[in-house]
Amino acid sequence: MRNSTRSTRRSRRVGEPTAPGATISYDDFVTVDIRVGTVVKAEPFPQARKPAFKLHIDFGEPIGVKRSSAQITAHYRLEDLIGRQVAAVVNFPPRQIGPFMSEVLTLGFPDATGEVVLIGPSLPVPNGGRLF
Repeated sequence: MRNSTRSTRRSRRVGEPTAPGATISYDDFVTVDIRVGTVVKAEPFPQARKPAFKLHIDFGEPIGVKRSSAQITAHYRLEDLIGRQVAAVVNFPPRQIGPFMSEVLTLGFPDATGEVVLIGPSLPVPNGGRLF
């Protein structure tokens, strides 16, 4: 009878987040295309299940203006979003959110109560710049 040791390491499933402190390869990182863009239009999104806004974000050429549904109503007013630069994942497939097609994932961190705080550059940068 063969004495085999079974590995306690298991592979991650697609869509499963990595554990804090887990490592990924640089090749994994570069597959996620995170770009900066400027919000050019922000609208209410009353049809969303959770309070959200519809954002139109200009990523410059060749990406152009893309749409995003963002649950950011706790900290942001529509008029304050116009002209703000934000970071977003631009290479996810579009996702239908109620009657709205969200084309990019706008990025943020949760505050102490779980509400989204947007991330973006601390100084103006050209639209379309890629995170590295």
